[in-house]
Amino acid sequence: MTIKVLAIDDSRTIRSLMQKVMQDAGFSCVCADDGVQGVAMFAAERPDVVITDINMPNLDGYGVIATIRRGEVNRAVPILVLTTESADHLKARAREAGATGWIVKPFDDAAIVSVVRRVTGARG
Repeated sequence: MTIKVLAIDDSRTIRSLMQKVMQDAGFSCVCADDGVQGVAMFAAERPDVVITDINMPNLDGYGVIATIRRGEVNRAVPILVLTTESADHLKARAREAGATGWIVKPFDDAAIVSVVRRVTGARG
């Protein structure tokens, strides 16, 4: 079974990098360019893991996490935060909303693939 990743980020560069890294690792990857689109794609695509930025237009990453966690579509899917922020109070806020993990940009390709494998139980 191919792991499906939903990457939500307002940066075209980050979305392109995420798609390449995930596909090179053997995962499928769909992308959304803001939180509203990401939540809609979550219901439509049913990903195995979500990677979301925090600072985005329309709906920020905290809103994405909270919306997914209170929704009716697989509320247990792992949600990883990928952001330039690293303050402990922001990490705590994300955890309280239901985030599974936190990764600071810029990311290391092998490290983020390893995290996705770990949270989804994928082998590789």
